[in-house]
Order: sequence, then structure tokens, then C-alpha cells
Amino acid sequence: MADVDNNLHHFAVKQFHKMLIFRSRPVNGVYLSVSGNVNKDTDMTFYQSEIDRIRSICYSNQGQIETVIGTRHYINNNFDKELNLDMLSHIRFTSKFHLLRLFRRYYGQTPKQYLTDKRIEKAKELLNKGTNVTETCFAIGFESPSSFSTLFKSRVGLTPTEFQKRATFAKSV
Repeated sequence: MADVDNNLHHFAVKQFHKMLIFRSRPVNGVYLSVSGNVNKDTDMTFYQSEIDRIRSICYSNQGQIETVIGTRHYINNNFDKELNLDMLSHIRFTSKFHLLRLFRRYYGQTPKQYLTDKRIEKAKELLNKGTNVTETCFAIGFESPSSFSTLFKSRVGLTPTEFQKRATFAKSV
């Protein structure tokens, strides 16, 4: 829920900024506060009502939000295991196509893309700690070091070995 709330918060802040710019234009040469007067309580009520309005537009279905957040948490806690869309949808009691659409809508990527990003992020962490490439590969849920190396290079731009050498060199400098 915190992830979605952070996204909502950033969106709301941008919207408020736009409203402030619009509403703080001078009227007959006089600048007005957000609500048109100087009452702080009224301004806060206005802000809260706008937060509620934007929240209802962006996140209208609490069940959907719980589904995608639950899926993301499941991936975060089980990224080292074999995960697929069928399993994730079964765990969240929804169809895989619906889960795919929801996840993409709220996070901007598919569950598989998110899983891959999570694994690469964890691989970088392990390689920085000095774990060898093969152990890293199996620790993050890959079955083959060669497929791990190929994917790692395509995402990071370096092979895992090159990445680890650079990390070791950076620590020594």
C-alpha cells in the first residue's frame, strides 16, 4: 500500500502545484491564497478534498490495489523461486490476464518484468558483497549461469564478472 501511496502522493503534489500556479495568479493586481482567502483551515480542507478526489480517480478500486500490492509483495519475498503468471494469479484468486492488466496499470510493467528487475537488483547486491557469479545466479532463482549472464549483460551492460570487478575496484579506490 505504501508504494501506491507514494505514487499517489507524488501525483497529488504535482496536481497541487499546477493548481497553485493557476490559482495564485493575481486578481486585479492582488494575489489570493489557494482558496481565495487567508483562512488556513479552509485551504487545508480544500487540499484534503482534492486529495480525496484525485485518489478516487486514480485508485477507485481497493480490491485491485490490494491484488497488485499483494502480488508485488509475493514477488519481493519469493523472487528466488520459480514464479510465473499462472502461479501469481492463482495465489491472488484472479485471472492471469486480469492480473497482468492490473499490474501494468499500477506499476507500468508486467509481473515478469518486475521479477526480472528484482532479480537483477539482488544480483548486483550479491556481486557487490563478493558472492561469486554461479552462487549469485542460483541465489536469485536462475537455473543456468549462462542465461543469467546473458540477461545481466543485456540489462546492466556488463557481464556479472565485469560488474563484480568494477565493484571491487571501486571499493579499493
